Amino acid sequence: MYDLLLKGGTVVDPSVALHGVNDIAVQDGTIARIAPTIADDEAMRVVDVAGKIVTPGLIDLHAHVFDGFNRTGVHPDLGGVHAGVTTIVDAGSSGCATFSGFPRHIIPQCHTEIIPFLHICQTGLATNPDIIAESSIDLDGTLQVADQYKGLICGIKARMVSPALEIFGMEMPRLARRAARESGIKLMVHIGDTTKRYDATVIRGLLPLLETGDILTHYFTANPGGVLDTNGKLVPEARDAADRGVWFDTAHGRMNFSFDVGRRIIEQGLLPHCISTDLTVPGRLHTVHSMTEMMTRFLGLGFTLEQVVSMCTANPAKAIGMEQRLGSLAVGRQADISVLDIHEGDWVVYDVLGASLRVDKAFVPVVTVKRGQLFEPDWGPRSWGWEPDRVLDGGTSFVGCC
Repeated sequence: MYDLLLKGGTVVDPSVALHGVNDIAVQDGTIARIAPTIADDEAMRVVDVAGKIVTPGLIDLHAHVFDGFNRTGVHPDLGGVHAGVTTIVDAGSSGCATFSGFPRHIIPQCHTEIIPFLHICQTGLATNPDIIAESSIDLDGTLQVADQYKGLICGIKARMVSPALEIFGMEMPRLARRAARESGIKLMVHIGDTTKRYDATVIRGLLPLLETGDILTHYFTANPGGVLDTNGKLVPEARDAADRGVWFDTAHGRMNFSFDVGRRIIEQGLLPHCISTDLTVPGRLHTVHSMTEMMTRFLGLGFTLEQVVSMCTANPAKAIGMEQRLGSLAVGRQADISVLDIHEGDWVVYDVLGASLRVDKAFVPVVTVKRGQLFEPDWGPRSWGWEPDRVLDGGTSFVGCC
């Protein structure tokens, strides 16, 4: 007997060329069988998902879930299994002085899988700004913690912001790259300086530092240090980075996502590989609430369903080196599955600059399966939940799928 049978959903998984009505059977936390028809009496539990979209478990490549340690940290399950997301990559909320909070207090208390990056600043995002002096970076301590938690820490995070660059200059991302290389892990770099204090052309010195498998996040930022020059053209180093296998992630957040910048980049043919939330407590209250909301935005920007699914399943799994376990519904893989609905209606979504985009389709989480265990949506602090015919305007972000 199978433990679980998801019955009659439209399975969309470009990684294995699946797009059609299929049943999915789960046994012992893994995907046991996918077929057009599997008998109900072969499973202990049957969930009817007819008319829904069934995808590999969504992966949020950039979020902040150091809940209780940093003021910005969201509880992982609120942005995770209760929002259609099975895996969250924490993008450097902690540094070497604070990281132990993850394995001791965060990871054991949630169902969502957390894959952390380690901030090059030893206190992570516990302070704002993060890097305030040369002593903010402890390279030896960073290497020690990365070694101590080898297999858990996925990479090193650096933020190209003030005053870090004013203190260290380009030595800051070089130190982060050194820590990543010596530890044998990834490098993720945040671009876009919200204080608008450093030279925007710094991107041209940064991009050549990134190597195959590294991640550039906030790819659609309108802040100084983005990938567009003053004429709105892609800097040549961006194409070079993409050609050598650097991953480009859009990461919305509170201050680093522009529809106009995104359209200009798309029109010049350099499509993003991954989409993510940059979820935080203040961000969730004002600008971004969930991965399904990000997926809605990209449908609105003209991406196909298959492209959107790939950008939050197979691609982020590859970007973090977990493609043998995550990001696919192949038989034998970990049973991480997102069941979504696509509602038709008339809504307005906003970027961080207040620019609007009208959308007529929106993703909504229905059921999440993590390692074979079922979870239902939790609408969080909003009491009214989903209103499919409501037009949201007046500067309010689309929040129906938060």
